[in-house]
Amino acid sequence: MVSIVGAGPGDPELITVKAMKRIRQAEVILYDRLVNEELLEDAPREAERIYCGKAPGRHAASQEDINRRLVAYAMQGKRVVRLKGGDPFVFGRGGEEALALAAAGIPYEVVPGITSAVGAAASASIPLTHRGLAASFACVTGSRCHEDGSPVRWDLLAHGVDTLAIYMGVSQMPYIREQLLQHGKAGSTPVALIEQGTTSRQRTFICTLENMHDLAKAVKLGNPALILLGEVVRLPEQLALLERSVSTRIG
Repeated sequence: MVSIVGAGPGDPELITVKAMKRIRQAEVILYDRLVNEELLEDAPREAERIYCGKAPGRHAASQEDINRRLVAYAMQGKRVVRLKGGDPFVFGRGGEEALALAAAGIPYEVVPGITSAVGAAASASIPLTHRGLAASFACVTGSRCHEDGSPVRWDLLAHGVDTLAIYMGVSQMPYIREQLLQHGKAGSTPVALIEQGTTSRQRTFICTLENMHDLAKAVKLGNPALILLGEVVRLPEQLALLERSVSTRIG
């Protein structure tokens, strides 16, 4: 049996009860780079822990190798947990692992997790949807900007959704900016850059589509970071004004 488990967006307290149960039952855990390693402390002491992280340009293991290991450990009768940052089916390649397991006749389950678009936005007090401002949102990866097979349709995303959450887009920020502006997205569109969302190291920067790359360079924005575009990015400022107003009246 293999459990493909979402560890959530970084804060270890945001993991689900079911996911934590699977960690505590595991005999083998294959975990990713963005998994908070505090979660591994809840695994049995004798459980084997295998790092399979993928950093930009540095992969501890190929996806094919990970698939083979999952099958091999399961065929040994082990209780295997594949622990992935965020949600395993949102840019987590969990679907590929499920296909590999199914092809080998290995039973598996998927335990969802909070994806970073939801977790990081909430930790920055930015609602992905808000009545009167945003009735839709889309999640897109920035890591496929230059792929020939299935290019990201920036022409549709520029006007087809109200809030845009871009994963893995830091290194491609100039291209993303260029594409959105070219397809008619206003340069004044509010943008939030959220680094290390939900963790104690979170940094949030508010800017516009026009100047987001300059700001990212100035603050040395690093991975992992989420790029949020849309009018909902203005909400934290309104919340702060209201909170100061209430505090002044109470004081």
